[in-house]
Amino acid sequence: MIIQIYIYEIIFRSTNEKHYKDFELYMKEEFEINMKGELNYFIGLQIKQRSDVIFENQVMYTRELIKKFGLEDAKISKTLMATITKLDKDEHGKSVDIKLYHIMIGSLLYLMASRSGILYSICVCARFQSCPKESYLIAVKRIIKFLKGTFGMGL
Repeated sequence: MIIQIYIYEIIFRSTNEKHYKDFELYMKEEFEINMKGELNYFIGLQIKQRSDVIFENQVMYTRELIKKFGLEDAKISKTLMATITKLDKDEHGKSVDIKLYHIMIGSLLYLMASRSGILYSICVCARFQSCPKESYLIAVKRIIKFLKGTFGMGL
């Protein structure tokens, strides 16, 4: 069973019908709720449900993110980070726009709702938000280029 809460919205789903019904009953007893039925889209998550599996991804959000940062024509990256990449303090590196870097990291963090495999790479880049350098920006763009080639992936 998966339960996601966003402000006043609660999504719950399960591949086990009994768990689903028990939770639904509990929620109705404890709270005044309106059941909306089968869910297809929720705060950027596309959800496909079948009797044996529930799949969610963020294809539309990922496309918007790629366009937002001007990487539509960029070459797809086959990996999240280069094996030779070592992000460290880079005191002599060229500084980049801190606001842009924060927006890029924040946008990628939102994707972790359906793409947990990108967590480590994003967190490595997020450590350097106080003084972003060009080398970090290149690593963040590489993550976005990887996402460009893996639209169909999700949970």
